[in-house]
Amino acid sequence: MPRNVSLPSTVNDTAFRLLNEWQRDFPLEARPFALIANSVGSSEEAVIAAYRALRQQGLVSRVGAVFAPRRLGASALAALAAPPERLEEVAARVSREPSINHNYQREHRYNLWFVVTAASQAQLGEVVAAIERDTGCEVIVLPLEEEFHIDLGFDLKGPGVARTPRHEPIALGTGDAACALPTIERALITALQQGLEIEPQPFARLGARVGLSEAMTLELVARWVEEGLIRRFGVVVRHHELGLEANAMCVWDVPDDKVSELGRRLAGEAAVTLCYRRRRVVPEWPYNLFCMIHGSARDEVLAAREDLATRLGLDAHPHAVLFSCRRFKQTGARYLAASDAAHV
Repeated sequence: MPRNVSLPSTVNDTAFRLLNEWQRDFPLEARPFALIANSVGSSEEAVIAAYRALRQQGLVSRVGAVFAPRRLGASALAALAAPPERLEEVAARVSREPSINHNYQREHRYNLWFVVTAASQAQLGEVVAAIERDTGCEVIVLPLEEEFHIDLGFDLKGPGVARTPRHEPIALGTGDAACALPTIERALITALQQGLEIEPQPFARLGARVGLSEAMTLELVARWVEEGLIRRFGVVVRHHELGLEANAMCVWDVPDDKVSELGRRLAGEAAVTLCYRRRRVVPEWPYNLFCMIHGSARDEVLAAREDLATRLGLDAHPHAVLFSCRRFKQTGARYLAASDAAHV
């Protein structure tokens, strides 16, 4: 068993494989758990029971899709500076929003960081305005401009070799592209956001919820994976519960003519779990290059950051390190609500 994760004693080697090996490339087949069972030398019933247990233990968030940012609607990273004595109150108000899927306290004057997803840019703006109105705290909104590495998977065996990063400039449009999807596809996406049911024929059950056959459901999901609308389909683990308890958002203010090159190099580092360019909000937030580093301890994360920053010359630019202090909310993104799917 790897040393850098801390799993309950009930998680044996087979369960570890179920956690680690199907974070990507989950079988898009009628009976996916039967195929996984064959791979690990077990039975379909045992694999289903194991995944249900892992979810009950909080090690698995869901089995399903991680959608590409800004392909369905609008999304942005946002932050506010809550008075320390009001932090829990403000965090609770932010977390109540269904469109907020991540909400963390970080070590900075801007101490509350959250991700907003919505069906459109207008709806995203309404969510932010409501938070500002109810909390009295100004929110800075940092849209994605370039994606270098966004996967949200974790190799539980520890960082491996450097990867070939994805470089995808993001078109800064209205964020309303999802409105062009047919009604039935929007309905299926809405259902899929919650993840698959862990049962023998999960795609049949998923399709039945929106009036689609199993075959058509599988065809649509496979097409979305091929087209990149779904970035990753598989087991979504909860990294904190798996022993990766330290994480830092590392940021730099890189000249615009250098940020793409440095971002691609940074994204190729095995220690980096996320890497992207975001729009600055000056003078409050001057940084445009972001990466996330996760580890089992603070010192491990700092050492990894120092190593890559030194080799890439990143700290020649203004920078900051924002460690996570508390997790107030962590769920899957909800781009579409049931009402959005019904009114197209």
